[in-house]
Amino acid sequence: MRDRLTDGLYGLGWSTVKKLPEPAAAALGRTIADTAWKRRGKSVLRLESNLARVVPDASPERLAELSKAGMRSYMRYWMESFRLPTWSAEHVKHSVQIKDVHHLKDGLASGRGVVIALPHLANWDLAGVWATRVLGLPFTTVAERLKPETLYDRFVAYRESLGMEVLPHSGGAAFGTLARRLRSGGLVCLVADRDLSASGIEVKYFGETARMPAGPALLAQQTGALLMPVTLWYDEAPVMRGRIHAPLEVPETGTRAEKTSSMTQALADAFATGITEHPEDWHMLQRLWLTDLEERPL
Repeated sequence: MRDRLTDGLYGLGWSTVKKLPEPAAAALGRTIADTAWKRRGKSVLRLESNLARVVPDASPERLAELSKAGMRSYMRYWMESFRLPTWSAEHVKHSVQIKDVHHLKDGLASGRGVVIALPHLANWDLAGVWATRVLGLPFTTVAERLKPETLYDRFVAYRESLGMEVLPHSGGAAFGTLARRLRSGGLVCLVADRDLSASGIEVKYFGETARMPAGPALLAQQTGALLMPVTLWYDEAPVMRGRIHAPLEVPETGTRAEKTSSMTQALADAFATGITEHPEDWHMLQRLWLTDLEERPL
């Protein structure tokens, strides 16, 4: 019953919100965000706990302000995402401004392939639509297998309608397909700031230990592709902004594991820079640091 309800609510969002005028959709998002924030549920409390690591000197009042802004940013992501299939290329073009795009264009022009890695900042789906519809760059990504299966199917169909090739996250086939796309000079985009698997790489993140996926660094090493962090943020205008960081170097010495660890730490450092500058746009409403994960009941 819960799975069917979840699937139904997402389906309602995609079918209804996209028909609303943009000001009405934005107002609805703020209302939902403020209501959730006032209820002080587990997600809001977890968001504040995570933000306390990012802004360690913040007072309780400042953390509350940040979490309220964070919930509004999070619901802006959902309102935009429900409406993205109806946006024209021109609308997307005027809704996104990305700095240092030359890193991406030069990397693809070299024929080496590019791995873009992003944290959960602002709207990564909108950034993907900008890449496909404005830059004309198709890319491949992965999607976590959600429950119920019908909800996963909705997300895959949604992202494919936006011009993305979507692979299931589970199973070993995804890595091989991503590697083939990169070896042919293609583009791979991965949200890469949280990994709860045993294969995750431990990194220092805002002074504590967290795990991040090894995939981006391994793909860069094995295919010769360039690994580029990307950070995104909203401003007060109806525009999402972002920055494509310079490619991360593969260390010249060390074992594969050591190189992977070094590159993943560099990725975490780039993510931390963007999150520090725009903490209210970091949509991390789950446990992330190992100390928090260890507190979960068996």
